[in-house]
Amino acid sequence: MRIATYNVEWFDKLFGADSELLEDDKWSGRQDVKRGEQLAALGIVFTAMDADAVMVIEAPDGHKRRSTVASLENFSAKYGLRARKVLVGFNSHTHQEIALLYDPDVVTARHDPHGEATGKKGARGAPRFDGAFRWDLDVDAASEVVRFSKPPLEAVLTDKAGQSLRLIGVHVKSKAPHGARNQAEIIRVSIENRRKQMAQCIWLRNRVEDLLEAGKPLMVLGDFNDGPGLDEYEKLFGRSGVEIVLGENGENCLFDPHARMALSSKVGVQPTTARFYLGHQKRYLQALLDYIMVSADIRARGPEWRIWHPFEDPVCFRTPELREALLTASDHFPVTIDLTL
Repeated sequence: MRIATYNVEWFDKLFGADSELLEDDKWSGRQDVKRGEQLAALGIVFTAMDADAVMVIEAPDGHKRRSTVASLENFSAKYGLRARKVLVGFNSHTHQEIALLYDPDVVTARHDPHGEATGKKGARGAPRFDGAFRWDLDVDAASEVVRFSKPPLEAVLTDKAGQSLRLIGVHVKSKAPHGARNQAEIIRVSIENRRKQMAQCIWLRNRVEDLLEAGKPLMVLGDFNDGPGLDEYEKLFGRSGVEIVLGENGENCLFDPHARMALSSKVGVQPTTARFYLGHQKRYLQALLDYIMVSADIRARGPEWRIWHPFEDPVCFRTPELREALLTASDHFPVTIDLTL
């Protein structure tokens, strides 16, 4: 079985009000890329991956007239993908959803959220991801309320033999310091937002520990917008959100080989899953943001991870159509894992 995570930049802008594909020459949300060009490139990438299930990060928004499910199923039908059914969880408060696109001939999928529902006051521990989490963000002995703008998607995949696997699709993001008027305010707001992101990762880790203690095969996958050594604010907290979710004390730890490489060598060669253009520097920045973390029982089955990087993966690089499609489709590249349930 092949499972993927793929953050598709501005997927939302490729669909009209009635979930139809906008295959035209108008500009997409991606810089210098037209909507028809991005859709065609995504069709090539998804076809090449040929995954049984794809955790789509930044999936198209759903509202009164438009459906995330219909949008992705229309996309799948257009490009003849095996993964043609869509599972969504709790609605996002943004224009970016988390959705699972899967092949119903291989697996069934259901939304299976854990934790108790909370009111506005929130709760400690591991409440349901559409609720609120209480945590002391600023070490003042008073807990604050933390929420996910994009609640993680908890899904259970079951194959035809009845073997099940739990997935948690994640898009954790530290907001930019909007409204800051000077450098001091930028630093203050950035630290506050980073604290909230860390609290979200603690919340997620609490859920991971509950599931691992219950003996559930588990995979946590998606975009963390964070990683070992990624920015200067990590020094204030002594660790990254990725390290929190992975686990740090040798018990009930998750594993991702790319995170392991980054943790073991914070200076030097590291794998990357995203490529951004920095206009003020006139150069590209690469970063490791996307992960597929697995529990020890899954790791014991010898899974194989792959980053579909257009320059670092030899097959992608030697296939011009795929290489160019990866660059056009998104500023992130897919990560896949091949495993046996």
